[in-house]
Amino acid sequence: MSAYDFVTVDVFTTERFRGNPLAVFPDARGLDDETMQAIAAEFGYSEITFVLPPEDTQNDARVRIFTPTTEIPFAGHPNVGTAYVLGRLPSLFGKPLGRKLRFEELAGLVTIDLRLDGDTVTGATIRAPQALTVGETTVEPALIARCASLSADDIATTTHAPSFVSVGLPFAVAQLSGLDALAAARPNITAFHEAAGRHRQVGADFSLFLYVRSPDNPWTIRARMFAPLDNIMEDPATGSASAALAAFLATLSPEAEVVRTITIEQGVEMGRRSVITLDVVKRDGVVRDVHVSGDCVDVIRGAIAV
Repeated sequence: MSAYDFVTVDVFTTERFRGNPLAVFPDARGLDDETMQAIAAEFGYSEITFVLPPEDTQNDARVRIFTPTTEIPFAGHPNVGTAYVLGRLPSLFGKPLGRKLRFEELAGLVTIDLRLDGDTVTGATIRAPQALTVGETTVEPALIARCASLSADDIATTTHAPSFVSVGLPFAVAQLSGLDALAAARPNITAFHEAAGRHRQVGADFSLFLYVRSPDNPWTIRARMFAPLDNIMEDPATGSASAALAAFLATLSPEAEVVRTITIEQGVEMGRRSVITLDVVKRDGVVRDVHVSGDCVDVIRGAIAV
């Protein structure tokens, strides 16, 4: 029997026991796929990461991301949290680390800048690994309403119809009429199964990102994410969905040139408030870059026997 060290951190927060918890295994050499999946199910977090030596020595690590039920190609809070954990190590696989990291992932190469307070790593900024893609089909507002246990009137469609968007991992995104509707949302698993069956072309279990824009500042957003088919009833912070939404809204904006900072607050209804900062650059009518930033806090250090 072997023991593997892990660290847990709360991501997209400066307060312990807020934000989105993440478990990071800084050296996962020797773990097979089945064991990684079993460990992820044991933790029950929305995602955990396993760090392996890179295939290309110019990169810093190969990072595998698992939910309780499957491996996924990319996610925001696992990258921010993993970079934070690794950035505080003196070296990784015998190699010193700089302030810029490069992670090999299923979605492609993820580049990361560590956030610093003096010489102390406090968080990270990641660049979305893929350009925005928008699904060819939209989702009926009534189906979104059933998934969230809301009425069809709660789904706002003035800016866009509920749509599938991705910068590495697909989500259905829908705007709601206001904060009361957002607070009232509850995942209906039967409706999620219906949605997944009707939208199999997405290539992933149906995950729903609901949001409300502030009337005072439309680039300040409050959101919730439900993915019950992946054993995630609600996620306190979803960087990949936030990045996709930010790119989507910038694309819909009539300006050809946009350089915008967007703030998304998530997890409030769960008692795990998270703050996700996104920087979007749109040039010649096309979103060229999306960066996701957040802080992290250490929580637990331990080892698991396998």
